[in-house]
Amino acid sequence: PRPWYRTAPRRRLLRRLPESRSARALVVLCAALLAAAAIAALAWLWYGTPYPQSDPDRIAVRLKDQAQRAYDEAALPGRPEVELGRVETGTCYYRGLRGLAHIDEGRSDVRSFDLEWQVRAVPEDVARSGLQRMRARLEREGWTLVDTGVDRPGFRFRNPAGEDDVQQVEHVDARWYRETGTYTVSAYAGCGKLPDGFYEYTWPERDWAPAAVPGEPVTPPAARSATRR
Repeated sequence: PRPWYRTAPRRRLLRRLPESRSARALVVLCAALLAAAAIAALAWLWYGTPYPQSDPDRIAVRLKDQAQRAYDEAALPGRPEVELGRVETGTCYYRGLRGLAHIDEGRSDVRSFDLEWQVRAVPEDVARSGLQRMRARLEREGWTLVDTGVDRPGFRFRNPAGEDDVQQVEHVDARWYRETGTYTVSAYAGCGKLPDGFYEYTWPERDWAPAAVPGEPVTPPAARSATRR
């Protein structure tokens, strides 16, 4: 028998040729898509889930808001000055299999944020009352209790809104240490990718001090004598 291309009508031949070219193009396209998917999967395994972009100024505002509210709820006599009171950045690590090549090595372009303040020589009754007011407010706002003080009064609350939003405060922690009477509060925001040009030590939003109540001066606690009277 004669080959089909010699006996088939010209119209049928012209119809089959484009179909074969379309099939080849489809195969090439599928192969390209599979290759791209494989490359993306390997990249994800190596780099891990990318860190979200952070906005340090917005984060600082929210950390300072939590610090100020906790300070007001503490109702410390004389509204003393605080120790620390500075937004600091923390270490964040490489994700994915790439982390195996950078064990215990932090990333310079990804940081967390934390604001901690403390006041010493706070009486126990004052500390417990302040902690109760702070805890009641966090519970009203829907925060989740994740830890309570076992050997010292205090707690840690997690913000449900902070789990998926790096711009939010992720958790707050408040403690009172009986040995020194130290009342301490910290607010933490999770790891995020820093914007280009961010430099922590010249960052204008870095420092914080509690706001004074109108008409009431902010005074430090009276110095204690080193000798007994």
